[in-house]
Amino acid sequence: MTYKSPLLSRPGAVEDTGLDEGVAAHYGEPLREQRALAAGTAVVDLSHRGVVTVAGPDRLSWLNTLSSQQLTNLQAGVSSELLLLSVQGRIEFDARVIDDGGTTWLIVEAAEAAPLADWLNKMKFMLRVEIHDVSEQWAVVGATKPLEQFSSRLVWEDPWPHVGPGGYAYSIVPEESHPGLERPWFEYLVPSAELESAVEGLPLAGAMAADALRVAAWRPRLGAETDEKTIPHELDLLRTSVHLNKGCYKGQETIARVHNLGHPPRRLVFLQLDGSQHTLPAVGSVVFAGERKVGTLTSVAQHFEMGPVALAVIKRSVSAEETLTVMDGEEPYIAAQEVIVAPDAGQVVGRQTGFLKGPHR
Repeated sequence: MTYKSPLLSRPGAVEDTGLDEGVAAHYGEPLREQRALAAGTAVVDLSHRGVVTVAGPDRLSWLNTLSSQQLTNLQAGVSSELLLLSVQGRIEFDARVIDDGGTTWLIVEAAEAAPLADWLNKMKFMLRVEIHDVSEQWAVVGATKPLEQFSSRLVWEDPWPHVGPGGYAYSIVPEESHPGLERPWFEYLVPSAELESAVEGLPLAGAMAADALRVAAWRPRLGAETDEKTIPHELDLLRTSVHLNKGCYKGQETIARVHNLGHPPRRLVFLQLDGSQHTLPAVGSVVFAGERKVGTLTSVAQHFEMGPVALAVIKRSVSAEETLTVMDGEEPYIAAQEVIVAPDAGQVVGRQTGFLKGPHR
């Protein structure tokens, strides 16, 4: 059955589509909701998210051997992020990770939970681990600040945009200037049966609001910025999801090879769209540099301060100074790009040694 949040019964609720099907896109005032969410006075219903638990004494060492992240010594209550990759280093699963001292909780996109639990169960062999898809029993509530009324609940705090231990930034923007710092992000785990009572009295923002803040923070999302060829370097995910100095795992050779060469084939870019049109281009629209097709629009939003903004994945060879055009059918949208993933390793090295400053708002 397709999931439908009980909060869709709230006045003004309009159900979202795509990755956020099953929860409200908005409750009648998208930009007001976005302002409130950014200010920390509203929460967002993410109860459609998938939740997978891994229990047992071998859980962290086992997940460590499978994933891109160093998890062996993960302390209870400390948030992390992991990727599960193909042999070719392509992203298959992206999970938010929080351990409570006895169970590791993996928060994923709605469509990921069942396949992830199935794959993990096939990989456990004789190890002391128990894997369960508990998505029906648990809901997720998102916020941009710690919530006092949720203080007793397990919470995942997004490490983005900080570069974690063993991580690496492919952005030319110094961490202290990264727009992701303007979007602290917390995801609370709530028993599904308690969802309505847990958010009682709290203003609600729709998923559109959360996604607009994500786009402005340059935060990639599985199923939006990814396709069957995506490797982590292209999305700057070595920042939070990959430990470059840990032991072997599936896909590690590609991670190391591309990192050492410094040339991922594509790069994530932030776009400021021409706001003269009264519509937004559709996700999947083609991005052009002149007459050359160079990429695809992956996420688009109306930001309450910046206006129409988007993320796109384009060819690495596109100049960082080039103005791009997004074509939605016959409708062109002029787009000024801000570099997220540097076109070449030299820029990354320059940024880290202080010799190069990238464009930023």
